Amino acid sequence: MFYFAKTPWWLKKLYGRCIWDFSPIKKTIYLSFDDGPDPEVTTFVLAELKKYNAKATFFCIGKNVLENSDIYQMVINEGHSIGNHTHDHLNGWKTPGKVYIRNIDKASTYIDSDLFRPPYGKIKHSQIKLLKKLHPESKIIMWSVLSGDFDAGISPAKCLKNVIDNVESGAVVVFHDSKKAFNNLVYTLPLVLEYFSAKGFAFEKIN
Repeated sequence: MFYFAKTPWWLKKLYGRCIWDFSPIKKTIYLSFDDGPDPEVTTFVLAELKKYNAKATFFCIGKNVLENSDIYQMVINEGHSIGNHTHDHLNGWKTPGKVYIRNIDKASTYIDSDLFRPPYGKIKHSQIKLLKKLHPESKIIMWSVLSGDFDAGISPAKCLKNVIDNVESGAVVVFHDSKKAFNNLVYTLPLVLEYFSAKGFAFEKIN
């Protein structure tokens, strides 16, 4: 499985209408969690974040919000921000533009947010243009560091290394609050929070 642990500059430039990271002036990290909410994994994440008074952003799948509305509400009640991750986790590269936007809109029935992250990071320029036309307020949030927690082919130690070696001030980091990622996440997240907190970083949500 190939992916960039650290997003290269040329990819950020190619998708310049998307947000990849934030100002490095403050020692701030933006943790994000995709594909939830999940009763077991999301509650684990929330408990770990609370230990460090850390805030994060949860990009939720609409159908998972429907199935786990109590966990979704818990995320909001604990002061985190939420984002739209489509209703059915669609791959934008394989989905017609209008179908893709309809799926985002379906999720927005349950997810009240201007933040959007395309599943797999796969979205066509034509879909970005259409989304911005129909929803000018929308912000497409990508990432600068990919933990790789979803990859069963890497060890938890490698997942941790992906984050530790690549995070800088202003970084947007992707984890997943899903069962598929849990083996890597349960090891990596507590150590990431401990490591960067000790170095004086704050963890903030994306607004």
